[in-house]
Amino acid sequence: MTTFLTMAYIVLVNPSILAAAGMPLASVTAATCLSAAFGSILMGIVARYPIALAPGMGLNAYFTYTVCLKMHIPWQVALGAVFLSGVIFLAITAAGIRQMILRSIPHELYAAVASGIGLFIAFIGFRNAGLVVGDPATLVGLGNIRNPTAALALLGLIVMVALEVKRVRGSILIGVLAITAIAWALHLVHWTPASGGFSSLTDTTFKLNISGAVGKGLLEIVFVFFFVDLFDNLGTLVAVTKRAGLIAADHSIPRLNRILFADAASTVFGSLTGTSTVTSYVESTAGVMAGGRSGVTAIVTGLLFLAAIGAAPFVGIVPQAATAPALILVGSMMLATITEIRWSDPLTAVPAFLTLILIPLTYSIANGLGFGIIAWAVLHLAAGRIHKKDWLLYVLAALFLARFVYLGTS
Repeated sequence: MTTFLTMAYIVLVNPSILAAAGMPLASVTAATCLSAAFGSILMGIVARYPIALAPGMGLNAYFTYTVCLKMHIPWQVALGAVFLSGVIFLAITAAGIRQMILRSIPHELYAAVASGIGLFIAFIGFRNAGLVVGDPATLVGLGNIRNPTAALALLGLIVMVALEVKRVRGSILIGVLAITAIAWALHLVHWTPASGGFSSLTDTTFKLNISGAVGKGLLEIVFVFFFVDLFDNLGTLVAVTKRAGLIAADHSIPRLNRILFADAASTVFGSLTGTSTVTSYVESTAGVMAGGRSGVTAIVTGLLFLAAIGAAPFVGIVPQAATAPALILVGSMMLATITEIRWSDPLTAVPAFLTLILIPLTYSIANGLGFGIIAWAVLHLAAGRIHKKDWLLYVLAALFLARFVYLGTS
């Protein structure tokens, strides 16, 4: 329930973004819920991990604003490109390539990824609470703590931390429900029911245009969907499993193939129902913090998303003032992995720092990990500490560098 509550915003946000591309709002809302339900339940049953999935933020914006609006690609063709990226995911998972990529990245960078995602989640929480706001002079600044949302969020953080100190099970969920009740009592929650349901799925289900995606030569778009989802997923996967204590002593992740299969299959399913790339969610760490350790967590989250299809607008009854402190608390706890980094060694410290700091500053797990991998490869190359077994890491560094150069010219 905690995982669902921290992710429920996607039911409202994803459709609003994809609707700007011309997609039917009610249908995308149902597709968002259905794909999140499918992915989360599949992850819970097949991989038995407490990792929930849903259409990814960032990738949905790229789908709408870059592919559909800027490049004038119809949303049906864009869905075809998402489908192809999912098929590629399945193929390289079956071939063991994704597993090789995961094993090639130094575990110190994964520790940095987990900490960076902690900062990322906390930053999202501060933003949602109104404690951090945009500032034209300094980019960001302190919000007004007299604002009811900010004040309630701070109260929620105090309640959650107090319950956590007393080791009360479900401390985060209790805090979320308590602040929700207070917000309702003070008439601070505003939401408007809208149409939806399973029947609306017909407007987007199987409307993708795969031949159009191939015919228009959209391979670069397919590559972007594939590339960003790959490293966002790997970063999230490591962060959640580390927080849950599920990574083995040799830094390997048990049942890795099943996790990657569930993720790839969910992207294919999502494109068929009518939504952008489905990926693992960093908010899953909130459920882990609340005690989730098995696939049951993901299955329950999926069932709640399934139930949300008929009542999608009503997820807005939980205000951001209630979920924001959960994200802040989870983010702070995820910084525990920072102690695994050898800060006295510049060859390790600099790439780890770049990874850690650029994830929240660029709003992208993939960007942070990309800079970290490039820095690791360049610094080790300059120091003459290269080994044949690290060849894939250097290939990844070259691919990331090519991606950054491409983004800089696009």
